[in-house]
Amino acid sequence: MIKTAIATDSNSGITQKQAKKWGIFVLPMTFFVNDQQYFEELDISQEQFYEMIANKKTVVATSQPSPDELTTLWKRILKDYDELVYVPMSSGLSNSCTTAMLMAKEFNGRVHVVNNQRISVTQYQSVIDAVHMAEKGIPGIKIKEVLEKDRFDSSIYIMVNDLAYLKRGGRVTPAGALLANVMNLKPVLQIQGEKLDACAKCRGVKSAKLKLLEMMHKDFETRFKDIVDSDKMSLLFSYSNVSRQEADKWKKEIESSFPGFKVDGAPLSLSIGCHIGPGSFAIACSKRSSYDI
Repeated sequence: MIKTAIATDSNSGITQKQAKKWGIFVLPMTFFVNDQQYFEELDISQEQFYEMIANKKTVVATSQPSPDELTTLWKRILKDYDELVYVPMSSGLSNSCTTAMLMAKEFNGRVHVVNNQRISVTQYQSVIDAVHMAEKGIPGIKIKEVLEKDRFDSSIYIMVNDLAYLKRGGRVTPAGALLANVMNLKPVLQIQGEKLDACAKCRGVKSAKLKLLEMMHKDFETRFKDIVDSDKMSLLFSYSNVSRQEADKWKKEIESSFPGFKVDGAPLSLSIGCHIGPGSFAIACSKRSSYDI
């Protein structure tokens, strides 16, 4: 049987500890904080990151993995495996996927880069699906095919707690951010495939959470109805730099609104967190992809 490795990047929210436990590989994303380079989770934790960016004078920049970092990881993996499936973040949100696809051409068909428009917990779900398929002996090319076929069968809705971070990135004007914060407005963003867009504004966190649940219910009842009815939909949650109690409370609110669903989740990756800041909550869904032998 072909020995297939599964790899991803830290945008998936999968930690190095989880990767080791599950037998997969996670490439840490690069960040520059005041021109100092950091690698997600290797030399900067979520807590440290948010503590740094709390200072309004802090300059944060994200960077995709270099071709050398990428190919060094792949070469190391391929010493022990016949092939590998690499699941990077959405090509619509970063050039890292395009770079990976170009670099894969140098590996004579042994590296399969999945371009299935996922990030954060939906990317996490794709990696888990890839692991399950690899364990069944499904070849990497087929795993890639299945994940890409289901590329648009996911949604993420995120409540932004503080617009100051979107203002820093130029995604909202200073005046707009000030007005929204004074009025306690909480924008809701959506990630549908390759696009990040604003979709609602709510007064306060409680109202925003209800809007997140409402929009997910609408997705379940309309465009994802067939997937939900076939019991192939995963329900997920995420958050940025909130307490364990607050994260658990959000999970329970989702479980209460969607009885019968198992809810899984992880913190938002820092590539999202640097733009939306701390105190945010998210709900997501992702079709569980599988190859029928």
